[in-house]
Amino acid sequence: MQKITLYSLATPNGQKISIALEEMNLPYEALTVNIMKGEQFTPEFIKVNPNSKIPAIVDPAGPNGRPFCVMESGAILVYLAEKTGLFLSKDPFIKSETLQWLFFQMGGIGPMFGQFGHFFKYAGEKCTHPYPVERYSTEARRLLGVLEQRLDGRTFLVNEEYTIADMAIVPWVSCLDWGYKAKEHLRLSEFPRVNAWVERVLSRPKTAAGMKVCPFN
Repeated sequence: MQKITLYSLATPNGQKISIALEEMNLPYEALTVNIMKGEQFTPEFIKVNPNSKIPAIVDPAGPNGRPFCVMESGAILVYLAEKTGLFLSKDPFIKSETLQWLFFQMGGIGPMFGQFGHFFKYAGEKCTHPYPVERYSTEARRLLGVLEQRLDGRTFLVNEEYTIADMAIVPWVSCLDWGYKAKEHLRLSEFPRVNAWVERVLSRPKTAAGMKVCPFN
């Protein structure tokens, strides 16, 4: 099988895809796109992703056997799951539940956690008003509460099956600690089921390996 080319950086959105590639045993070549240096705006990368965002992939054996570019991390996860038949059930009920939680990440956790991290960690000198941090802290905790309730009696987000929904969400939740250093601020200890789920997911060797692809340094 020809190697998929992954354009990425070890942000939560980037980690989703490297986790999937590792877990699905797909051969791939990882190319780091340093968004701190503006490499996402090069003409070469724009040909792969017109929106100039990581991650993106090029599958040399795409539909009809032709090279195929895929942008948007949620779309990439679905594409890879359907390509391999892994981590996205064909059962319509389980598939729908998986996609619901994937879209929960895309529409809620990703944007809200990202805004929280921006104002909490990176914008302190540019925005001294407390409102943004208060707003996004409250919303981050609300979303963590949704996960906490969902994980009551479940090993993974969709019953006992590890799916692309888990792959999408775990990098964002873990980033609250290792990336934004907000463990105490958000009182993450108040979400024991979420913490246990993060530990459970990251104990998977291939998921752990995927988290380390295209590091910042």
